[in-house]
Amino acid sequence: MARLLLSLMLLVGSLLPAAAGAAGSDPYTHFFNETFNDFSEELKTARQEGKQGVMIFFEMDECPFCHFMKENVLSQPQVQSYFREHFLLFPVDIEGDIEVTDFAGKTMPQKDFAFKENRVRATPVIAFYDLDGKEIHRHTGRTADAAEFLLVGKYVAEGIYREMSFTKFKRENKNK
Repeated sequence: MARLLLSLMLLVGSLLPAAAGAAGSDPYTHFFNETFNDFSEELKTARQEGKQGVMIFFEMDECPFCHFMKENVLSQPQVQSYFREHFLLFPVDIEGDIEVTDFAGKTMPQKDFAFKENRVRATPVIAFYDLDGKEIHRHTGRTADAAEFLLVGKYVAEGIYREMSFTKFKRENKNK
């Protein structure tokens, strides 16, 4: 019995590093950009770097869907490279007290930026803003997987949001 238990522990132990590595890289160091929480300045940086805009990931600690996104989607190398190429990317805690400066230069706590300025009521909310700070697309809730999130990125980065809804775009690109 002890031998069986030891074998089982060794098997599980050998699988843990593989499972941990399968998730990818930490999104806080490999997906999100560093920021001083001044989104008016981040717009200038986005313009200078030739980005299509800014993406804000509105989240909260207790949100299982936020955790799913960070562990299974935002941690994937192909997601990280695509989104970093096209957008500046920032997390915002919808319950946070850290001061942020909105796109117009007004300072407030994160929770007011989320709730009052952006009407975030559920998490996650993935909001995309153009280079003038105007919201151009909002995705509420988690995506099914990294492939669907990449479709969201393509939808915004390529300006397809101007022509059709994301639902239609997703349907047309389902098997591609």
